Amino acid sequence: MAAFEPLDFHTYHQELPHRLGDGRGAEAARASRNLGSLAFRRREGGAYTYIPGPESVEIVAGDDTADTVIELDHEVWEAIVQEREAAAGLLYGGRARCERGKAIRWLDWEPGLRAMYNGRPFYDPAAVLVELEDRHGVQLNPGQTFALDDDRDDMAHFLRTAGYLFVRNVFSAPEVEQFLAEAHELRSEAVKGDKLSWWGKNARGEEVLCRVTRAGAKPALRGLPSDPRLLALKDLSHETLEHRRRGSADEGVSVIFKNPDMKEGLSDIPWHRDCGMGGHAINCPVLIVSTFLTPSNPETGELKMLPGSWNRACAPIDANHPKAPKGASFDASPGDVSLHYSDTMHAAPPPGGSDETYRVSAVTGYVRPGAGSRNYNAVLHQREDGQIEHLTEVARRR
Repeated sequence: MAAFEPLDFHTYHQELPHRLGDGRGAEAARASRNLGSLAFRRREGGAYTYIPGPESVEIVAGDDTADTVIELDHEVWEAIVQEREAAAGLLYGGRARCERGKAIRWLDWEPGLRAMYNGRPFYDPAAVLVELEDRHGVQLNPGQTFALDDDRDDMAHFLRTAGYLFVRNVFSAPEVEQFLAEAHELRSEAVKGDKLSWWGKNARGEEVLCRVTRAGAKPALRGLPSDPRLLALKDLSHETLEHRRRGSADEGVSVIFKNPDMKEGLSDIPWHRDCGMGGHAINCPVLIVSTFLTPSNPETGELKMLPGSWNRACAPIDANHPKAPKGASFDASPGDVSLHYSDTMHAAPPPGGSDETYRVSAVTGYVRPGAGSRNYNAVLHQREDGQIEHLTEVARRR
């Protein structure tokens, strides 16, 4: 795991204005426009405010004029700068507090912070889409799908460029039938508050299961990470990756139930990155693999990706917001597979069909050898009823 040098709070902020002159300031200004000013206040003492301007971000000592003030320990601020921690995970875990303004504004500021601290460019969907090209120099088709026997160089280039890959007919109908049977067994075995299942409530007030994280307890699902077909797809990555089973042999594979008409809980997920809970500099790149056990489309609750977002900075946004980017998706059939890097912005908007049709998918992942072992499942489980609260609700209390 990479070593991180300690940072002095005051020295860093005195030097930061000079670092912004290499283009970081302009990217941060684009990302933070209309967000107001943000300040970090250390519990050990000291504060600095970031004020977005037309061409850069001004750094001012103190927080008297800041619109949003976030109070945290020095080690937490240090980890934010180094991309070891992120706002969402810190808010869920109660390790930072909003002393003025609204905590959700901190999440809006994250692309600006990543630009200032690490030079990560701001993600502009329209501009990036024009820039992306396939291996032959042709503008990338963001909705392109592949088969297992397609040209591996083409597939690897698409994954590295777009940050995701859609692959057809990876698993047979009998295999999917077995996966789905085990998924239903997991559903019947899940218990609210067991810390291994996510729950929520639908519009009728019914408690429903949204996710099970112990799918590795079932023999067919447990075999997914070592399946030769998934390993061949994993090897398309530009990094050497391996599967990491977390905690016990039961973990490492999850099943998602994309229920319709959800009103409470973390089910209809906005545009986000999987490392948005923290751990980007420790874990990434992580390659997430979803195997679809039922159809995935707008009626059943599709999985959508933002092309080229995996190495840029983009803030979470409601996938149903009128100004939300459309993204790329494909009408997946049972047995199809999608891969995406954990830093790729993706969303899971609600199903648009009937109560009887919804997406079920099995998810696993691969990491760099020696990567960190951060597991945010425990942080997310804050309630006895097993419901994973939406981040907007958590932010209101922080």
